[in-house]
Amino acid sequence: MGPVPEGGPGRPTSRPAHRINRTAVLLIRMNHAAAPQPGPAELSDMTDPVATTRESPLLDLPGAVQAEGIDTGVAAHYGNPMIEQRTLAAGRAIVDLSHRGVLSVSGPDRLTWLNSIASQELKSVKPGESTEMLLLDPTGHLEYAIRVLDDGVETWLLVEAAELPGLQTFLDRMKFMLRVQVVDHTLAYATIGAMTDAPATVGLAAAAPNDVPLTWLDPWAAVARGGYQYAETPEHPGIHWTYTETLVPRASLSALRDALATGALAAAPAVASALVSDSAAPVPAAAAAPARPDGAAPATTAVPAATAVPAKTTPAGLLALEALRIAAWRPRRAREVDEKSIPHELDWLRTAVHLSKGCYRGQETVAKVHNLGHPPRRLVMLHLDGSEGVLPAPGDPVQADRQRPESEPERVNVGTITSSAIHYELGPIALAVIKRTIPAASTLYVQSEGIAISASQEIIVPQSAGSVADIPRLPRLGIRTPGH
Repeated sequence: MGPVPEGGPGRPTSRPAHRINRTAVLLIRMNHAAAPQPGPAELSDMTDPVATTRESPLLDLPGAVQAEGIDTGVAAHYGNPMIEQRTLAAGRAIVDLSHRGVLSVSGPDRLTWLNSIASQELKSVKPGESTEMLLLDPTGHLEYAIRVLDDGVETWLLVEAAELPGLQTFLDRMKFMLRVQVVDHTLAYATIGAMTDAPATVGLAAAAPNDVPLTWLDPWAAVARGGYQYAETPEHPGIHWTYTETLVPRASLSALRDALATGALAAAPAVASALVSDSAAPVPAAAAAPARPDGAAPATTAVPAATAVPAKTTPAGLLALEALRIAAWRPRRAREVDEKSIPHELDWLRTAVHLSKGCYRGQETVAKVHNLGHPPRRLVMLHLDGSEGVLPAPGDPVQADRQRPESEPERVNVGTITSSAIHYELGPIALAVIKRTIPAASTLYVQSEGIAISASQEIIVPQSAGSVADIPRLPRLGIRTPGH
């Protein structure tokens, strides 16, 4: 296959058959993709024994291959990533995310306190409502990305494994005299992902220690209240991203493994009921779908188990979830963020930033870039030439031609691959953060394993992002205006 033709963003309409023949080679390389280099603040977090040594019982399932790097401890795949991806997209599979961290904040001041330090407006969050927030440094650079769910008694914070120790330390330092308590629940609860807004349809019953099911519904499907979308596409691919993360008791993972192995998870609703802790009341099917942050009704209406639960729920690995995430343009803290990242570059104002709320750390940068400036970099999705059988890894450089008088143009680094995958429909794709000034029609090249891989851009954050305020321009001093 030749280089991807130059042109504007767009999905390829066809792929030669020999690309499919190289899929197995690409999948092997995917499983060994290098994680982005951590910053100094993250190095100590990644050595935490809870974050790095715990292995899930689901790794005992047939065909399970453990993920490496930031996702060690859970399965990258269970033998057939393409089938797993299709099944996950159809809402008939679950993803083991038990390596992720789980914190809770309790106390009467919890929502006002979190609201004062986070990018999101949290004071009005209702029990069962899901949202997400960012914690920024004083200059507006992104430090933590947190999935938030409140149950009326506690606010639950779901984070990447490496983020948990540093985040808990930061929150403990910020409590002062407020009536809040931060607790690490990672050893008590495990996270399970699914592409459905009603976990009961895949045989899961969320833990509910305070009588509200602990299922986080990703708000990425729509622009959140107070948010702003930079992507200019008529139909954002995120509208198809119906994704949830459900907390189940960690002690029940062995039972979940056995149910998946025998096909009994969906066929026997009693097995799903066993996934609720002793301290939690059983969750009725009608309560299985979490509340949407915009107040709309869930897309899936709960129905009796005999018709709502499919014949069999299967496991899907992280490779499947990552491919769907990339296709939805969904940023992930552990992949797309480095020490220079600001929310605008990743279009994260869409769901994680409320532009009308009061002061918080880093807000000045958020407001200035959005109203008066432009983010220095921008997120793009790349459609990759797969003819070489090489899938770029996170950290691989993205290059563009520098036009010079010489006959052979020089290529210069203009960005970095942050995530990559083989999508079951789109083929090899990646997310990359590149310089804002790179023209949208430019053909890019990814350097990986000594090979230059051609790539076409699908624009997520356009060059024009930011500078939304209509500020009148005053004439310069000393310049005459017409009529004077």
